[in-house]
Amino acid sequence: MTDELLEDPRITAMGLFVEAFTGVNARLNVQLAEHGLGNVDFEVLVRLARSPGGELRMTDLAAQTGLSTSGVTRVVDRLERDGLAARRACPTDRRGSFTVISAAGLAKMREVLPGHVALIEQWFTGRLSPEELESLLGSLRTVRDAVRPEATSGVPSMRTAA
Repeated sequence: MTDELLEDPRITAMGLFVEAFTGVNARLNVQLAEHGLGNVDFEVLVRLARSPGGELRMTDLAAQTGLSTSGVTRVVDRLERDGLAARRACPTDRRGSFTVISAAGLAKMREVLPGHVALIEQWFTGRLSPEELESLLGSLRTVRDAVRPEATSGVPSMRTAA
């Protein structure tokens, strides 16, 4: 039975997914480092930039990125220190706060995104037909929604989450 499981296409699918992700991610991380950003910093800035008003509750930011509460606090501390984001108190809940992307953060996104999107096109989406990409996006959302249903928290329902 173990030999049969080793040949199981589910094992192959998971292995290919991990290999593809780590390969593309390694290429993207080099480009981000050239702009003084780490992968997590970039992910937080993208989430903020794509959110209405350029802001998210800290708890929603943690849920969307998969970071712990303390992990997102450290990232936001670093982004604040670098002038790329700021905290804002929640007007309806004294315990809550928002992270807001700053003008400098948006400028950093304008600087980084053209090269980042070009690499995504070169190593990922450009290798797929439009139909394959559409199918992949649907499949990834299905899996994401099952394993991380909280990942769309703070995102308006009319908008497609990343």
